[in-house]
Amino acid sequence: MFVDEVIVEVTAGRGGDGCMAFRREKYIAMGGPFGGNGGKGGDIIFKADEGLRTLIDLRYQKHVKGNPGMNGEGKNKNGKNAIDTVVKVPVGTTVRDSETGVVIGDLTKNGEEIIVSYGGRGGRGNVTLATRSNPCPSYCERGEPGENRKIKVELRMLADVGLVGLPSVGKSTILSMITNANPKIASYHFTTLSPNLGVVSMKDYSYTVADLPGLIEGASDGLGLGHKFLKHVERTKIIAHVIDMSGIEGRNPYDDYVTIREELGKFSNKLLNKPEIIIANKMDMEESINNLEEFKKKVDVPIYEISAINNQGLDIVIDKLKELVMNTETQILFEPEMQESHVLYKFKKEKPFTITKDKEVYVIKGEQVEKLFNMTNFNTEEALFRFSHKLRKMGIDDELEKMGIQEGDIVRILDYEFEYTK
Repeated sequence: MFVDEVIVEVTAGRGGDGCMAFRREKYIAMGGPFGGNGGKGGDIIFKADEGLRTLIDLRYQKHVKGNPGMNGEGKNKNGKNAIDTVVKVPVGTTVRDSETGVVIGDLTKNGEEIIVSYGGRGGRGNVTLATRSNPCPSYCERGEPGENRKIKVELRMLADVGLVGLPSVGKSTILSMITNANPKIASYHFTTLSPNLGVVSMKDYSYTVADLPGLIEGASDGLGLGHKFLKHVERTKIIAHVIDMSGIEGRNPYDDYVTIREELGKFSNKLLNKPEIIIANKMDMEESINNLEEFKKKVDVPIYEISAINNQGLDIVIDKLKELVMNTETQILFEPEMQESHVLYKFKKEKPFTITKDKEVYVIKGEQVEKLFNMTNFNTEEALFRFSHKLRKMGIDDELEKMGIQEGDIVRILDYEFEYTK
């Protein structure tokens, strides 16, 4: 099954908790804090693998979770960092944030890697938390939660040559003749339901050819199967238009060519600037010669006559495509997306939190507040005091009092509720 688009939730590993310990050894007076830091949580990494051709493995793996870091220990022993989780995907995979649409990375080379979700840092032990004013803290930090996000993973096949054309023009037959691919071939429209990729192997060179599902008029607007697979044409170096010169389907060959060019241009103007050739197929049919003569009067593009079913003229096409591929520089096919500028403006006076009232409960939200809460270990009074002090320093207490909070009212952070005390 060919799968070229999935949405996956990724959650990197949580950092290990810091340790609260104290040094109590004979002959060592005032031993002090002795708890180590937690280890870093594991990242989620996507790695391009040229041996894969589809995203089917990710389709059944809706949630990818990272490994947690190890907790810190006494005697100032730091926890071990977690091993990163590596997910292999095909070459040509693009990863973007499903909510913002921002491209996280584009894997165009074998072995290339991108971090799609960062692991949380380890919590600090009481050795690291010691200060001049508090040389022996009786608290430690919990590990930071790993980054959680939903991502959209798209596969756009990397091929040197893309065979495009209307249904039943012979693209799959050509691919089966010139490469080692075995696409489905039948005498009805839309036989090809997914792109097929094959390799043309020559003595001194080889290149890849993709047979893309048949396009129809309106494909760029979502009609037929072509809209789903037009994106694969973006990554090809050469576009080979396969035209049925026999007109056996009742269509005019020139109109077919114009239709495909229009759909490619509507999808992306860059497709019209790619090097192209025309493969005039089914030249063994009676009307093909006359149709070709009329076609040549209207088109100024190299045309190669073949009969794919009889394996005639394919050697010349193979050599010409090789020449074009060798002379065409590899382009960064996602250049417009990767160069998009995303500017984030932050104002100095912007509050790092929001407070709303839900019935009789004051709900505090904010990335900074929630991170502080998640990393606070409430086992000791000193830890609770530190947490309250940091909230007060942010200005949360002042904001709550402006909203009319009274002692004993309920305050909620995430899923936890507290009684407010002055």
